Amino acid sequence: MKNKFIKAVVVLILGSSLITSCKPKNSGDVVSGDAAQKVYVAPGKYDEFYNFVSGGFSGQMSVYGLPSGRMLKVVPIFSVDPESGWGFSEETKPMLNTSEGFIPWDDQHHLELSQTNGEVDGRWIFANANNTPRIARVDLKRFKTAEIIELPNSAGNHSSPFITENTEYVVAGTRFGIPSDYEDGDVPINTYKQNFKAHISFIKVDKESGKMDLSFQLRLPGVNFDLSHAGKGKSHGWFFFTCYNSEQANTLLEVNASQNDKDFIMAVNWKKAEEYIKAGKGKIEKTKYAHNTWNDETHTGTSVIKDEVLVLDAMAMKDICYLMPCPKSPHGCDVDPTGEYIVGSGKLAALIPVFSFDKMTKAIAKKDYEGNYEGIPVLKYKSVLYGEVQKPGLGPLHTEFDGKGNAYTTFFVSSEVVKWDIKTLKVLDRVPTYYSVGHLCIPGGDSKKPFGKYLIAYNKITKDRYLPTGPELTQSAQLYDISGDKMKLLLDFPTIGEPHYAQAAPADLIRNNGQLKFYDIKKNNHPRVAKGEKETKVVREGNKVHVYMTMIRSHFSPDNIEGIKVGDDVYFHITNLEQDWDVPHGFSIRRAQTAELLIMPGETATLNWKPTKVGMVPFYCTDFCSALHQEMSGYIRVSPAGSNVPISYSLGTNLPASSTK
Repeated sequence: MKNKFIKAVVVLILGSSLITSCKPKNSGDVVSGDAAQKVYVAPGKYDEFYNFVSGGFSGQMSVYGLPSGRMLKVVPIFSVDPESGWGFSEETKPMLNTSEGFIPWDDQHHLELSQTNGEVDGRWIFANANNTPRIARVDLKRFKTAEIIELPNSAGNHSSPFITENTEYVVAGTRFGIPSDYEDGDVPINTYKQNFKAHISFIKVDKESGKMDLSFQLRLPGVNFDLSHAGKGKSHGWFFFTCYNSEQANTLLEVNASQNDKDFIMAVNWKKAEEYIKAGKGKIEKTKYAHNTWNDETHTGTSVIKDEVLVLDAMAMKDICYLMPCPKSPHGCDVDPTGEYIVGSGKLAALIPVFSFDKMTKAIAKKDYEGNYEGIPVLKYKSVLYGEVQKPGLGPLHTEFDGKGNAYTTFFVSSEVVKWDIKTLKVLDRVPTYYSVGHLCIPGGDSKKPFGKYLIAYNKITKDRYLPTGPELTQSAQLYDISGDKMKLLLDFPTIGEPHYAQAAPADLIRNNGQLKFYDIKKNNHPRVAKGEKETKVVREGNKVHVYMTMIRSHFSPDNIEGIKVGDDVYFHITNLEQDWDVPHGFSIRRAQTAELLIMPGETATLNWKPTKVGMVPFYCTDFCSALHQEMSGYIRVSPAGSNVPISYSLGTNLPASSTK
């Protein structure tokens, strides 16, 4: 059986390599004649949609305009960013803290926009960190990371962040089964089946502020959770997860975790789990995880280490979780806008299974089981299946919806997107992608009200689509028009990192949600703010020196500082006095060991600097701000350790000496 499976995998890989290494003959002709007109956004005009794209191994989120494909911004989340000073400034360092200390990188795979009544509301977007399990919330009024919460009892946070239809919860699975934090983890790897478990985390979200709190976790068998989506409409109150490695293999998973003909989609009744929690069935378990929050009034991040979590053993409760068999190694798990149809994508299957929520609930009521898996009931495949899309393509991965009764699925091996009818399960159209497509995005495509019109394919291989840039090529996104019966390729545009999932929403919904244009300096409560040049000063506290500095077009105050010594620990607390939109200033000092600061109007940020050499050290503004930007600079005199040069600082008064010495 193993030999047959290995041969099948080889065939798929060879087929994939043939597809991705040979440019289709008609690849230059598939774009319709009016494509350029459809994606053209005239100077001074806005794009129709914001497209939020995960950064993959960059750990960031990038923002593009659609249909132009123009990159608008990179939002740092889990990785340090020298452009903005994220993770380098003293205020932002706590945002990258974890239970194991400062971790300045992660692998950011999926994004999810907040929803109200199952519709995208444009308030927040949530992001996952795959490597060190974390969930972040980005505030779309500021396009800034507002909160990051670490997930205990988890490893490989790929299966997240997915939300309920009113953003009651952000939910996260775990990619790898591991021993729980509250158990002895020093066990032989080959005792996987005895000692490895998985946890699904339910993070409560405050409906007004967005503040997150790890509400509870479900303890589950040690399978690998892949992707998920919440129920909506009639299926609100449920979550659906694909999970693989039902074999619970711990080595050579490409063979040993693909033995069974079917793995599972796990249906989780989170309303029932809430009932058990209220009834006191959960157990407080000891663990450690960081919860980091940003304060817009003090312009400062704070990290708190928490030491316990509420865990509910779903295997002991027989009516929280149910398993629906799904063709082997399922990846995507998607729910249509009505909440009735659950689409699974078995990566190694040549069909697409579509499950019925109504049939599932009836099967549960009748206890129409084919057995159980570590205490969790397994429903009969035929009892929950609505139907199968036959011969749709090779390597199905992900599905989204246009709100018109159509579904769109990506096929990695055959490099295409296929459109099919949800009710009849008939294939309606297919278009090639270039090449090996992974995720796709339709604006609002996983909500109750998709906006349709566009589909974006995120491809894993670029090959010949752009000018070559050495062994590594840029990542590829392709924009399709889906407003008609047939899909039409409109545009290729490059992306940063390796994009996995993406979300998109109408531009007006995001930009008219009360976006911040500048920080009101009167409300700036940073503990070391200088709200005007009269408040600037330099204060020595032992070997620590605090510089209270301001910046405005086109000078710093102070711009001459003396009395700094080698070995001092210098903190520049810099406030941008501007109160005008889009007038940031930068700050950099010669031989800085960290990064620059990019400070928004009305904001205060702090850079720590440790001088190591005697001499004259210039500093300057790094962000072009006016015609006299080059003149926006200053000097710091660094004297030897033990020097008796007193602290002095000035602006405009330290005029040239009358002699040369």
